[in-house]
Amino acid sequence: MISLLQAAAAAAPQQGFGNWSFWVMIAAMILIMYFFMWRPESKRRKEMQKFRDGLKKGDKVITAGGIFARVKEVEETTLLIEVDSNVTLRIDKNMVVADTTAQATQEKK
Repeated sequence: MISLLQAAAAAAPQQGFGNWSFWVMIAAMILIMYFFMWRPESKRRKEMQKFRDGLKKGDKVITAGGIFARVKEVEETTLLIEVDSNVTLRIDKNMVVADTTAQATQEKK
């Protein structure tokens, strides 16, 4: 009579092949993570940086804190934004998350 342990040992694949398939699975997981996580995030980050570098006076923007404003002055790393009449704030360019200028022109049409 064959015990369950002996049957399991007989059904197990050879050690050399099992080690090779392990590395193939690790490589496949890394490729999947690259194509579904790292690559899209890198692409999104580059687009956001291009958007921030292209900001100009008069653009309507939304900050990370949810403030709707109009750009008054653009410097290398900061923006001067006008929140309301005679209310201006100096913020870091990285805190701008959206441009509403395109939305405003579409609403007027």
